[in-house]
Parts: sequence; C-alpha cells; structure tokens
Amino acid sequence: MRTLVVVGNGMVSHRLVEALRAEDTEGAWRVVVLAEEPRPAYDRVALTSYVDGWDVQALTLSGSDYAGDDLVELRLGDPVTSVDRAAKKATTASGHVQAYDALVLATGSRPFVPPVPGHDLPGCFVYRTIEDLDAIRAAVEHAKATKRGRAAAMVVGGGLLGLEAAKALRDMGLSPHVVEMAPRLMPIQVDDGGGRLLRKLVTDLDLTVHTGTSAEKIEQDGDRLFTKLTNGTELDLDLVVFSAGVRPRDDLARSSGLAVGERGGIITDLACRTSDPDIWAVGECAAVEGRCYGLVAPGYTMAEIVAAQLLGRAGEFPGTDLSTKLKLMGVDVASFGDAHATTENSVEVVLSDAVGGYYKKLVVSEEDADGKRLLLGGVLVGDASAYNLLRPLVGSPLPADPAAMLGPEGGSSVVGVDALPDEAQICSCNAVSKGAITSAIHDEGCDSVAKIKGCTKAGTTCGSCVPMLAKLLDACGVEQSKALCEHFAYSRQELFQILSATRITTFGELIAKHGTGAGCEICKPAVASILATLDTTDRDGGHVLAGEQATLQDTNDHFLANMQRNGTYSVVPRIPGGEITPAKLKVIAEVAEEFGLYTKITGGQRIDLFGATVDQLPHIWRRLVDAGMESGHAYGKSLRTVKSCVGSTWCRYGVQDSVGLAVELELRYRGLRSPHKLKAGVSGCARECAEARGKDFGVIATEKGWNLYVGGNGGALPRHAELLASDLDKDTLITYIDRFLMFYVRAADRLQRTAPWIEEMDGGLDHLRAVIVDDKLGICEELDAAMAKHVENYADEWRGVLEDPEKLARFTSFVNAPGTPDPTISFRAEREQKVPVLLGVPEVVSR
Repeated sequence: MRTLVVVGNGMVSHRLVEALRAEDTEGAWRVVVLAEEPRPAYDRVALTSYVDGWDVQALTLSGSDYAGDDLVELRLGDPVTSVDRAAKKATTASGHVQAYDALVLATGSRPFVPPVPGHDLPGCFVYRTIEDLDAIRAAVEHAKATKRGRAAAMVVGGGLLGLEAAKALRDMGLSPHVVEMAPRLMPIQVDDGGGRLLRKLVTDLDLTVHTGTSAEKIEQDGDRLFTKLTNGTELDLDLVVFSAGVRPRDDLARSSGLAVGERGGIITDLACRTSDPDIWAVGECAAVEGRCYGLVAPGYTMAEIVAAQLLGRAGEFPGTDLSTKLKLMGVDVASFGDAHATTENSVEVVLSDAVGGYYKKLVVSEEDADGKRLLLGGVLVGDASAYNLLRPLVGSPLPADPAAMLGPEGGSSVVGVDALPDEAQICSCNAVSKGAITSAIHDEGCDSVAKIKGCTKAGTTCGSCVPMLAKLLDACGVEQSKALCEHFAYSRQELFQILSATRITTFGELIAKHGTGAGCEICKPAVASILATLDTTDRDGGHVLAGEQATLQDTNDHFLANMQRNGTYSVVPRIPGGEITPAKLKVIAEVAEEFGLYTKITGGQRIDLFGATVDQLPHIWRRLVDAGMESGHAYGKSLRTVKSCVGSTWCRYGVQDSVGLAVELELRYRGLRSPHKLKAGVSGCARECAEARGKDFGVIATEKGWNLYVGGNGGALPRHAELLASDLDKDTLITYIDRFLMFYVRAADRLQRTAPWIEEMDGGLDHLRAVIVDDKLGICEELDAAMAKHVENYADEWRGVLEDPEKLARFTSFVNAPGTPDPTISFRAEREQKVPVLLGVPEVVSR
C-alpha cells in the first residue's frame, strides 16, 4: 500500500480525498492529511454565514472527519513546516515526520494586506478563517459594550470578499465603510453600469462606500482607530478588516525548491504536477501553467484530475469557467464570459433601470453572414434570473434577440433548455455539462432531480442549477410523477385544492371519488393533515381524533404524544418562546414526580416528559391543562417551537423584545398542520443567540425593526435560512410570515421541509418573495384570510380529548383490562432518573 500525504485541509483537499477514496476500490492508497487549522474542512465559500449563528458545525463539510475510514488519517492543528524531497518525508510543526510516496500541496492562499502604515495595530483584522471571524466578533462585542451609539468599521477592499466582510460586520450591528481603490465595487466581476447600481443598492442597505481611494494611514486614537483616506476623508473607527484579495501560499514549495511563478503560485503542468514528478499542487496555491485560480470550482477540477492520476488514469486541467453568481446582502450579482467586452468587434446590449433596481448587459459578437450573433458574456445586477440560461450559451449562437433574453422570466419565455448545446456547462461548481446530465437521464435512468444529483453531482454544491435540472428532465420527456402514492394520482398540492374546492370532509369520500383502493400509511396521514388544516382555516373546526379522522393518523398523532423506543410516550407541553412562570414549572415538576417520568430540557426551550403509558396520558394532560398549559404538538407535522433569546428585556446587546415577539408568533401559529414540522426562532440582535437562521422561519432584530429569514433547517441536511425582507415593522413581519406559512401548507409536497421546497421552486426565493410580498399570483388576500381563520378556530387538542368521553376511551393499555400495566415495559435508574430497559439491548451503566 502506498502513502499519499495531503498538505492542507480546505475544501479542495477534502474533494481530493473524497474523490480518491470513492474510486480506490482496491485500497491502493493510504491517505494522511496534515492540517494547519484545528478543525475538519469547512465551507469557506459560505464563511460569512458563520455570523448568522456562530455554529461551526453548520459550515463543516460532510464526512470531513473521515470517521470510520481506516485508510484516512487526519492530523489537525499541526502544519507542515518542511518537505525533504530526496527522502520523501514531510515534517510538521510538532516534529512529526511523515513519509510519502506521493505528496499533494493544497495550502490555499493568504489574505493580502496592503502596506498601509498601522495595518498591524490592535483592532486590525483579516477575513479568511473561522478564527478570524471569532476574533472580529470579540472586538465588535468589546466595542459595542464600551461605547455609546453604533460602532463603526472600515473594510479595505470592495471586491467580492470585501463586500462579504462588510455584510458580516453589518449583521453584527456595525456601520461599515467599504474602501475600494478601483472606481467601482467588484471591479473584476461588473462594469461601470453594474457598479453604479450595485453601489446604490448596497448603500440603501446601510453601507457607506468610498471608491477610487485607499487608506493612507491607520493610527491609534485612544481605545479607537483613526484613518485618513487618500481623498482626504477621515474616519473614526472601532476596527478595520482587510479583505483586499488573496495571495497563493507557496512558502513551503519555495523552501522545498519547487518552481514557483513570478507573481506567486506553485508552477504545475496541465496535470497539476509540479517540477517534482511525485508532488502535485491543487487549489488556490497552484499556478497551472503559470495561472492561479481563486475560485473553488477549478480547485475541485484539479483535485479530481490528481485523484485520477494517482489511480493510473490520465487527466488534464481543461481550463475553467470563471463565471460568478452570488447574492450580497440580498442583492443578486452575476457575471459570465467576456463581461467587460474585451473581444474585438464585440457589441453590448444593455437594459438598465435604477428605479426598478436592475442592470443587465449582454456582450455579443457582430452578426455573421447568417445573421447570427455569438453570446460572449454578460453582467447582471439586481436581477440575475437569466444567469442559468445565459451562462451555458457563452460561445454559442444566440437563439433569440439579445434584448428579449434580458426580459421578464430571464429569457425562458423566448428560449428553453433545448437551445443549449450538449457541451454547455449546467453546473459550474462541479463542471457538469448538459450532455452529461441528459446522458444520466437517458442512459442511467435518472428520472428525478435527486437521482441526477447522486449520479452527476450537479446541484450538490451551491444549488443554483437545480431548477435547470428539473427543466432538463422535462426536455428529455421524463414525466416526473406527482402522485402522492399508488392510491392517488394527484400530488399533495392537488389533493389540497380538491378538498378545498369540493368541501369533501372525509378520507372515505375522497378516495371513493378521486382515488383507488383503501389507502395506505402514506396517503392517510397526508390527507388527515390537509383535513385538519382545512378544518381550522376554511371550515368550522374539528379535532384530529374526531370520527374517521382518528383512523387516519399515525401512531404519534393518534395518541397526541410521541411514542418512544420502549412503547411508552413522551409529553411536551407548549412553553411559548421558552418563557414560563415558576408556578407552571412547579406543576411540571410535580407531574414528573407523581408519574415517575424522565425529564429533559429540549433544544427548542421546552421540557420533555418521557415514560408515560397510554392510560396515563389523559391524567398527565389534565394536570397540565388545569395549570394553564396545552399541547406543544411535538407529535404532529405542525409548528413545534419559536425559540427566543432574552432580547432587549434583559440583554444589554438586545435591540428589540425577542421574547414578546416569539410568544406572540408561537401562540399565533400553534396547531397549524403542515407538510412537515415547522421550527422558528427570534433573536433580539445580530448576535443571534436563538439560532434563527437555522429555522424554517427566523426573525432577527435590527435597530429599525425585524429581518425575516425563511427556508432553514437542521437535520441530516442542514440549511441556512435566506433573507426574505429587511427592517420590517411588526405588523408587516407577521403578515409576511402568515403568507409564507399558508403558501407552504398549500404548495409543498408531503414531508417536504421548507428548505427543499424553496430550493425546488421555479425561481426559488425570488419567486417566493414575489408571491408573498408583491402578490404576484393574486392570492395574498386568500392566504391572509386562511391564517386569520386558523387563529380564530384554534383549539387545544389535549383539552378536546379531556372534554370528550368517546375520545378518552381510546387511551387505555388494554381494551379488555383497563388500568392493567403493560408487562413488556420496564425501567432502570440512570443519573437519578428512570430510563427504559430494552429487550435484547445490553445494559450500559453510566456513572
């Protein structure tokens, strides 16, 4: 077995190890990753999102700890300091010596700090790693705690990284100044026209922009900093962040005698091999035939090329698509191809509307003899909906008038995916062409977006190409079944409309008129959920255990409690916003003690009581209901919790009453039956202690009001919520949440969380915003009325059972022997509480 040593542990390094291990079925290589940072590889592209929740795990790349893989060794926090090429050994800072048969340098890049006098003073930072952001956060907290008014910061650099840093500082509650030496923001990606609009849009979002100037000096001024710009502007600051580009980290290569470029970077050939045939370089440190690439997509390509060579296959770097599409503080920016019209005899087609907030430019060739023009490139600011269609067409004849392709719907109204050539790159992150995707559809039987993702990796990184995958399925004639199950040929959305329009009130009537058979465990709970939703919004009320409804529910809903692994149930009373009185806490403690229940505080700021038998449930509910509590719906596909921090009531950083709003929202949306569970959070400031950006809908306080985020979730595939609207007053905020939830209830698939629902929506977040903010579909009045009816008709499901003898009769362990304990249920003591004894499971005693 041969040993591969990988120096560096970033995204590209991880892709290399991932690709090698996936293909090395014979176990020919043992991999040793020598990392400088103290943690497994994380998504550095999404570094700014770390500010949203300060959750390292949310950024950590899946599988980057290589747990369970005996052929991968990961050494963290121990960087390589030297390489002995003759002996084929790498030595780390701790003195560890690692022999290798092949070595890959994936050392990345370092931030460029302009030689400004005072750049190394306390309060000056770079913006590159999680540690950098942690240091910035500490400085921000100190500044906000020791001064009155809003703290100020300067970001040196107005490119992509600089604006990302400015966004992070703004989200932390500072007033950022962005200083860019070029005459416009993002000078590499956008032109003058796009730069002017971008400046206007980010200025409207509370950034102060200084272009065509630079920092002349930085000086200490008491406990603050003072800087003077070359245009004479003077700024009083609390901190400075340098985010003015990067430089390849080639120091190790230089000291090892490898060839490096005149302007930096480790020289490699097209196979990514350095001047030493046993050493490769990939990612931002590599200068492939003299050129460095500062994007992750070409780094991924290099990683896969090297993995192929290590396994005896050929591979060469094919060049890369440097197109960029991003969202900065809610502003869409995209550039592709020859964005600056440097091609000889090229012409520009521009559609600009500063009032409407968009700038669109195409660069095209002059007409050929057949009257055709080639698409050469473009710039999109404010509205980048045309990007997915236009970028793959670069270098190809335009299938329609250029101006028409910049119109509404991003050109899709005049040309479809059929016009794209097979070599058009649909997924730039993973270099997947249209031809590769259509081949997967036709030859590999990929008949869904999920299968295409698994087969080709398209759509698995940034996700912006996912709508194109669905369109390619349609173009290939693949009928994507919307059937809920074998008993209904309709989707959940269509069944919702049928039930709403026909006013059918039972599953039996629905399946008799619109389905086949007797139903199953898929359609019965789904229809039950729809009926429950309609009962509280469009009809006169009802209970989930009323009549036929009871027979449709799954086990948890049937008993209004969560079944646990030993056959007992847990009881979770609602604690709105996490706020609870001592009297209610006392009742919960008494109930837990009286019924011998295991108690645990959940991540959603509630108290879970475990170990109740079926016959005990009504008695427990009675005690809780009499004390003023109600069902927390922990068992249902409905709103679970609205988590909150203590906000401005107690916290010195809080700018709004997060607890009060969380309580109001939880009481408003309690009992709302939905396609999947719903979780929410309200944070009283940008410190985000309620982790609102990890919820289906999250609210973060600003000095002007509230920011609303939607489409986040935890679980196996965690997602960060995206900003839907900013600085809202409370009434507008609640209106938008009402519409968002009702639209989701009516339009999502069965068991589909809000994150994938938005991702798979044609137009994504922009379409969602158009529907619930701009009323694009003309349904907002209907959504508002539906939510008002839900709020009006809400009734506690526990109380509904307690007040109905027929429903109460369901809650017995044995129908023929009520009150008899179940002999299969037993417990043992652990940490002073009882826990279940499971048959066939070895007992582990914890002390």
